[in-house]
Amino acid sequence: MKISAKTEYACIAMVELAGSYGTGQPVRIRKIAERHDVPSRFLVQILLQLKGAGLVASTRGAAGGYHMILPPEDISLGQVMDVVEGSIKAKERSTNASPDSSAVKVLQKAWCEVESVERDMLEKVTFADLLEQSKKLDAK
Repeated sequence: MKISAKTEYACIAMVELAGSYGTGQPVRIRKIAERHDVPSRFLVQILLQLKGAGLVASTRGAAGGYHMILPPEDISLGQVMDVVEGSIKAKERSTNASPDSSAVKVLQKAWCEVESVERDMLEKVTFADLLEQSKKLDAK
């Protein structure tokens, strides 16, 4: 599974926002960028994309930043990946070989089945799950 830098940064930002969910305190882009060594200019674009999808909101001003709109347990890894990369379901598969080949047909079917399992897993993993795992690692 290939994960783009954009998707990775979006997910990092969402874990950070999950950590402050319900506190009333927005998270500054600079804090996320410095803590995870992520380019802040890139984070701005990503968070605007997540905002446009209704997953996060922003607060302006000196004490401003971003916060999750929904609880972390209601946002899945798959949802964020869809926002950043576009729907995984929408991507078409092409082949360099003959589409009439029986080998190509069975391979295409196998790849679709693998993608289906992958998709199901991405939908099951929430940002609450990821935050909990992150806290456990920080405690060590």
